[in-house]
Amino acid sequence: MQISYDKVADVLYLQFSHEKVKDSEEINEGVVIDYGEHDNIIGIEILNYSQRKINLNEIVKMNANEIIPVIAQ
Repeated sequence: MQISYDKVADVLYLQFSHEKVKDSEEINEGVVIDYGEHDNIIGIEILNYSQRKINLNEIVKMNANEIIPVIAQ
């Protein structure tokens, strides 16, 4: 997993694959899941990251499917 954070935009992006994005879905306000060719999760974008109570230390230990319920709250 690669993690990038844009401080100006306050956006955190979790990248699980370098595969090209086929589709995206906003699963909750400000939480966007990017899907690849075979509908596998290749990235998760979290808008307004600093305003959310998400523990990044815990998230890095999880796979994509485990992260979604945590950030979709």
